Amino acid sequence: MSLGLKRGTVQLEPHDKQWDEAAIQTIKKLKSILGDDAVDIQHIGSTAIPAIKAKPIIDIAVGVTDFDKVMLHNEQLRQVGIFYRGSDVERQLLYVMGDMENDTRTHHIHIVKWNGTEWKNYIHFRDYLNDNENMALQYQKVKEELESKYADDRVAYTNGKQDMIDLILDNQ
Repeated sequence: MSLGLKRGTVQLEPHDKQWDEAAIQTIKKLKSILGDDAVDIQHIGSTAIPAIKAKPIIDIAVGVTDFDKVMLHNEQLRQVGIFYRGSDVERQLLYVMGDMENDTRTHHIHIVKWNGTEWKNYIHFRDYLNDNENMALQYQKVKEELESKYADDRVAYTNGKQDMIDLILDNQ
């Protein structure tokens, strides 16, 4: 299984069933540490959509009612290789896993308000693309075009996907 990319780079790979297992193991780890402070934890993003290619980075959404309670677990999370990265996205905390010395990321863990807009968008996006293969393949085409332009600029790649993501989220 290929897992992880150098921060800032883009490389799409065909779906790997082992990504699902990696997500399950990470979710178990998160549940054991966060306990009741996490209402729900789900595998999201393109690695959770078997019909399409994805960057080999596992995305996980953790739905919580209180960000401060999660922050109390930072030391325990760090001890198992889950590092607090900040909150550059409004109404989210980001944790990462990977090889920090080589600036490689294998997991992005998004802490969001459970049942809030971000939570609903993450879940809806994954479920909609899993239920609508034609739209999923259109999304993959956009991703492949952006990958060829922005292999070393993940911010531009991510920004380039936004119109398509908005279109998919409007199909609620």
